[in-house]
Amino acid sequence: MASVKQFQVTFDCAAPRRLSAFWCEVLGYELAPPPSGFATWETYEESRPPEERDSWSACTDPTGVGPRLFFQRVPEGKVVKNRVHLDVRVGTGLVGEERLAALEAECARLVPLGAVRVQLLYDGHDSCIAMQDIEGHEFCID
Repeated sequence: MASVKQFQVTFDCAAPRRLSAFWCEVLGYELAPPPSGFATWETYEESRPPEERDSWSACTDPTGVGPRLFFQRVPEGKVVKNRVHLDVRVGTGLVGEERLAALEAECARLVPLGAVRVQLLYDGHDSCIAMQDIEGHEFCID
C-alpha cells in the first residue's frame, strides 16, 4: 500500500492572491515562488490574459513542515459552512486561563488582518475560538 508523502489544502475563493497573503500572515508562511521563467508574480500576471489574472496563488511553510496552501478562483461565492477547516494551534499544552489568554492574544492579532471572531468555546478547562478568514472560510484558533 502506498503512503502519502505530501498534501496541500485547497481553498475555493474569489481573490486568490489576497487570501493567500492573509494566510501567509496568519501562519508565517511565504508566497510560493513565481512560475518558472518569471522573476516576479507581477510579470507572470501581466503575461496572462486579463480574465485569467489572479486565478490562483499558493503559499508554503518556510520550514517545509506544514502543508502547501493553494487558492483557486471560482465563480460562485461561499454559500454554506465548510465541511473541513483549519485549526491554528496556538494553545497546545496549555489549559484553563493560560490557554484562553494565548487564544485571545492570537485572535487580537488576526482581527486587524480581516479575520472575524465568531464564537468562543470554553468549558473552564479547554477552549477554542471559531473564526472566519477574509472570505468567510471557517477556521479555529485552538
